[in-house]
Parts: sequence; C-alpha cells; structure tokens
Amino acid sequence: MSTAIEVTQEEGFVLARLNRPTVRNAIDEQMVAELHELCAQLEQEPQILIITGCTVETSKGPRGIFASGADIAQLRERRRDDALRGINSGIFHRIAQLPMPVIAAVDGYALGGGLELALAADFRVATPFAKFGQPEANLGIIAAAGALWRLKNTVGVPLAKEILLAGRILSGEEALEAHLINEVHSPAELLDGAKALAERIAALDPLAVRITKQLMDMPDSAHPSVDNIAQAVLFESQAKFDRMQAFLDRKKENKDENPE
Repeated sequence: MSTAIEVTQEEGFVLARLNRPTVRNAIDEQMVAELHELCAQLEQEPQILIITGCTVETSKGPRGIFASGADIAQLRERRRDDALRGINSGIFHRIAQLPMPVIAAVDGYALGGGLELALAADFRVATPFAKFGQPEANLGIIAAAGALWRLKNTVGVPLAKEILLAGRILSGEEALEAHLINEVHSPAELLDGAKALAERIAALDPLAVRITKQLMDMPDSAHPSVDNIAQAVLFESQAKFDRMQAFLDRKKENKDENPE
C-alpha cells in the first residue's frame, strides 16, 4: 500500500518525508491521516521531528519539493461543513503542539498548505531554491490553516500582507532575511543541516526543552507564575543536579589546567 509520508526512526529524532511526488506533495486527506498517526505516536513517545519533502523529476533534472499546497482536486469539492471540520488546520495545530520541537526542511515549493505546514514547525531550514507563498486568494479562499496568524507573528504584518494579499512569493534567501526560516543550506546539505539542528536540541535536557516549548505558548498573563511552577518541577529533576554538577566539574578542571 502506498503511503503519503515515509517515516523513519533516526538516532535522536524521527524523520517524516512527504511522499506524493506525482502531485508535488499536495496535501490530501490520506497525508493528513498519516500525519495524525505520527502525531499520536510522538505524543506518547516524545521525540524531535524533522519534516521534509522529496525529489521530483523535471525537464531541468531532479528538483526538490516540500509541499505545493492542499490537493486542489479534493479542495474543489469541499463545502461548508468540510471547512468547519478544520481538516488541515487541525493537523497543523496538532503538529505545532507536539511535546518536542519540530523542524521543517524545505526545498522547492512550500505554497499554501505547504507553507502553513512549515509554519507549524518550531524551526525552518531551507535551500536558496525554496519558494514560500500563500496563493489562496487567487483560488477564491483564504489561508485558513494557520497562515493568517502564524505568518504575521513570524515575519510581521507588512510582509504578511504582501504574501497574503498581494501574492508575493519569497525565495529561501528572502525568507532568511525576513526571519521566516532559521538557516539556508544547499540542496545536498539541507537534510544534514536539519539533522545538525536536531542534534543541538537533543544535547539539551529533554524535559527542560519540553517545558520551555509549552511555556512559550502561554498567554502573557500566565507569566511569571507559570514559570515559577515549571521551574519548581525542574529544580527537583535529577537531570538538573547531574547537568549542573557536570558544569561545575568542567569549570574546576579548566581552572586546574589553566591556573592564573
């Protein structure tokens, strides 16, 4: 049976590769269902997640593709009740709420739902050939799966309006300048760049990372009380004692090796 995503367990993270190359990874209900299955697994067994695309053959040779948007053939047939189900917005919200960080590794098109999927990630790395945009208004609909609020929170209102209201498409370099993405890599090094980022996250205390991610989504009114409660939990964790003692030991060793 064909799958819309290929999921592999790597050392320290899970890799999910969007796998509908014949339709440029258009996001259909099968892909949504498989992403829900993956989220259920990661909610039970928290791990860092990397989401990336695949390579498609073109007249100019192989090209990367993240996701060209929602499946228009399916979208064309959806009605009011389908919109109220929040098919895409529901899965993107679930991805954004995963316990551990999510990294989107983007090459080629990340348009419409593709950009909204990337926006649901905590980090985005991309190639110079990436294309980010929200063309929904050209199809008579809105970007209702997160871009209307995540995009302006990420790049600011003026640029978000250019993308949403005037159809501007950003290249990878432009996206880096706008802080839409965190890093730019060549296509050959994109996945390695995402893995290196995952390794930096994995080197931190997992519980501290999980709690930090959750607290960042809290409303301002919840702080600082919620921070104090979370810190109280972490102050009792064995990892806190072990990591701080290791820090003190390294500091002492360095001092002994380099006395003033």
